[in-house]
Parts: sequence; structure tokens; C-alpha cells
Amino acid sequence: MTEPMPPIVVDARLMMPPEPMERTLEALDALQPGQAVLLMIPRQPAPLFDMLRNNGYAYTVEPQPDGMFHIHIRQADGD
Repeated sequence: MTEPMPPIVVDARLMMPPEPMERTLEALDALQPGQAVLLMIPRQPAPLFDMLRNNGYAYTVEPQPDGMFHIHIRQADGD
């Protein structure tokens, strides 16, 4: 059995727009099958959520105790 691939981490906690979106899109382009992106960011990026839904990605938002958000992004499962 193979181990899951570690996620590609985008640490956008200190980035100013539009850099978090740009870095996340670059990470999505580099995804391997079964791999995910972990975006660490101080706000919920609504424009990114729309883009993800429209392009076949699924995501979950995990609020952190320090007020940051961890957003886990992966390819959506096919129906």
C-alpha cells in the first residue's frame, strides 16, 4: 500500500493580494494525482472558493485558534 503524498503547502499568512491566489493557482497546477494543497491564510478567500468550485476542486475550511484559516484543496471526486 502506498503512503499518501504530502500536501503542497502555500503559507500565505503574510502575503498581500493577489499573491495568495497566484501561489495557490501555481500549486494547483503542480498537483500530482491524490495530492492536495494546504493554504494557510488570515481570511477566507471568497474569489478563490468560486474559482475552485468552477474548476472541479473540492475544499474544506479549518478555522485555527489564532484566527487563521487552513484551506485543504483537492480534485473533486467524479460523479
